[in-house]
Amino acid sequence: MKTHYKSNQKIQTSAVALLNLVFFFSASEKAEAQNTAGIIGIDHVGINVPDLNQGITFFSDVLGFKPVTQLGPIPLDASWKEANHINPATGAVTIKMINAGTGASIEVFSYADNKGSKVHPNSDDIGASHIAFYTSDINESVKYLKSKGVKILGEPYLTPSGDTAGESWVYFETPWGSKMELVSYQNGKGYEKNNPSAILWSPKDTGKNGADKPNSNMLSESEIKSLVELHLAIWNEKDLNKRDDLMKKVYAENIQMVDSHFIANGYKEINGFVDGLQKKSLKSRFSPVKAVDVNHNIARLYWQNGPAEKPDAVTGMDLFVFENGKAVKLYVFVDSKK
Repeated sequence: MKTHYKSNQKIQTSAVALLNLVFFFSASEKAEAQNTAGIIGIDHVGINVPDLNQGITFFSDVLGFKPVTQLGPIPLDASWKEANHINPATGAVTIKMINAGTGASIEVFSYADNKGSKVHPNSDDIGASHIAFYTSDINESVKYLKSKGVKILGEPYLTPSGDTAGESWVYFETPWGSKMELVSYQNGKGYEKNNPSAILWSPKDTGKNGADKPNSNMLSESEIKSLVELHLAIWNEKDLNKRDDLMKKVYAENIQMVDSHFIANGYKEINGFVDGLQKKSLKSRFSPVKAVDVNHNIARLYWQNGPAEKPDAVTGMDLFVFENGKAVKLYVFVDSKK
């Protein structure tokens, strides 16, 4: 019997993230990133519920997710029960796959006449687990869940330091007692600013559309080129207010700039970096080296920076990812000094 299957919605956001990385890295790095098992990412997580209708109602009516496929009820034979550590007297299983928005799907299992344990594992028990859901406003999400009668385990906690500095989180319980989590980090996490060579996948980076949904505001090639040209104007603009206005035209509010030494998130952090750069080189300006290249929603710009007497004192390339009409990612490559 086969109980492991893929949702027909193909919510493979982690796979899409990997494909995006393939564009940025060399063939050797791609080969290094793939392990011998050939695993790409997480397709779904599974959870047992005592009542299927209760589980579906919670995930759909409370959390706003969409039930998609269903298998069963499927009788389980003795050999399957023995191999999968299921009580011999437990009945048939029914499985519902839930589209959980931007991220892995949730596979909900319900066993008829379940003879297994009815007690949830404690948080420190082996096998205890939880599902974390990303939210752009954790306080509003907590307020909403409370209005639905959901039990919140404490108050949102903002991590002050360390690798997860800037992350807010809080646990809550489902009606049947499973522990789950809300998490938010609009401006990224601490480790990203200090060690950006490895970045954890995040649903916030895919925007509200998600990788599996069509972009509602696709840009033409000429529109992308115009925005990239404005990008250079941002980096040359010395007036803070004018620069801020330009940023709002080109960059998404959650824009992330990834440099080889640091990561800057949002207008404020990028503005601070540009300001510092201009103060160090008062007479330097950015200018394009050649025309902007566009490949679907990705663009690259080769640039030079320097004073009038040596305009190419520093050279490099910027790589942009556009979603919903604005740049959401900016990868900065600075050439080695000549």
